[in-house]
Amino acid sequence: MKITYRGVSYDYNPPTVAVQESNVAGKFRGLDWRFHNLKKSPVLQPPVNLTYRGVAYSNRPTTTQTTTPTSVQEKSRWLILNRQKVTKNRHNSMLRRTSYELGLI
Repeated sequence: MKITYRGVSYDYNPPTVAVQESNVAGKFRGLDWRFHNLKKSPVLQPPVNLTYRGVAYSNRPTTTQTTTPTSVQEKSRWLILNRQKVTKNRHNSMLRRTSYELGLI
């Protein structure tokens, strides 16, 4: 495929992905659809440590794993704590807004 960008012409060959049809299919709003599964998993880039303007970063950032509560009591405790935190933040926000409107701040 011949593409031109800002006066520079070049050939672009989009990558082809090998897929296989799955048994899951259906019809949505009058159109047929079908899932496609990849035959081969994509190749991930190796991690690289990079620097931009003196700040180090990586092309594969690390994720922090949080422990999820396992028991029902622990889950309910976290739900209550989060609810109280949201309520407290909402009240503080409303108090700040009201004090700003009254001219106290």
